[in-house]
Amino acid sequence: MIYVKNRGIFRSSAAALRGNPLQQPVSRPPTKITCSACTLRDLCMPLGLSKGEMIQLEQLSSVKRAFKRGDFLYRNGTPFTSLYAIRMGFFKTQVLHEDGREQVTGFQMAGEVIGLDAISGDVHPCDAIALEDSEVCELPFAQLETLSRELPVLQRHLHKLMSREIVRDQSVMLLLGSMRAEERLAAFLLNLSERYAARGYSPTAFQLRMTRQEIGSHLGLKLETVSRTFSAFQENGLISVRSKSVELIDLPGLRAFFAQQTL
Repeated sequence: MIYVKNRGIFRSSAAALRGNPLQQPVSRPPTKITCSACTLRDLCMPLGLSKGEMIQLEQLSSVKRAFKRGDFLYRNGTPFTSLYAIRMGFFKTQVLHEDGREQVTGFQMAGEVIGLDAISGDVHPCDAIALEDSEVCELPFAQLETLSRELPVLQRHLHKLMSREIVRDQSVMLLLGSMRAEERLAAFLLNLSERYAARGYSPTAFQLRMTRQEIGSHLGLKLETVSRTFSAFQENGLISVRSKSVELIDLPGLRAFFAQQTL
């Protein structure tokens, strides 16, 4: 995980390479959606809400925005106003090094809340980009914070989300600091497997929404190393790979690479 202390340097680098990063992100016209009708509500919303409490939350999160592949949900340096619950699709977050190189800091999928890292500084410290056509529910943070004071269950849920973000950051630091290439890629694939399973999808057969280069950037590996490790896993009968389609054939074999961590 890259922690950005001097955001001014990153903003100037981004401006030189991609134009003004403070411009509004691209999005499609907003529509309406209710939390009670969403199949992912148990993943991103607290459990145990009464009917009245659910209505309050629906009034807060009724705006849904659609993004095409490559659209920015937000950019590094833009003011923080909302959290975003991903209803459909896949995003990546990234920061820029001073020399212009991109560092992928995470991949976020449907049912997850994105933007928590901006709460402390009131600006987004990274870019969030759609890896495929996606939809998000916008959660205005000022209103969410006010409502959480009235609904203790919502406040506890926000605390859990922030704690989960801290744990994820610690796990990524462990992965980058002490694991070999094979361990890093095995951890990455198993983490995707667990997240897909939690959404009711197959834990052993799924599409990679990100490129090999983006995986390498996230895991601190060169593109050649990622490709070579994928090939080694396939030759050893651990996985089957065809373009972006991956099947995990030997889950115990993948877990044997490391003491399993939660990314």
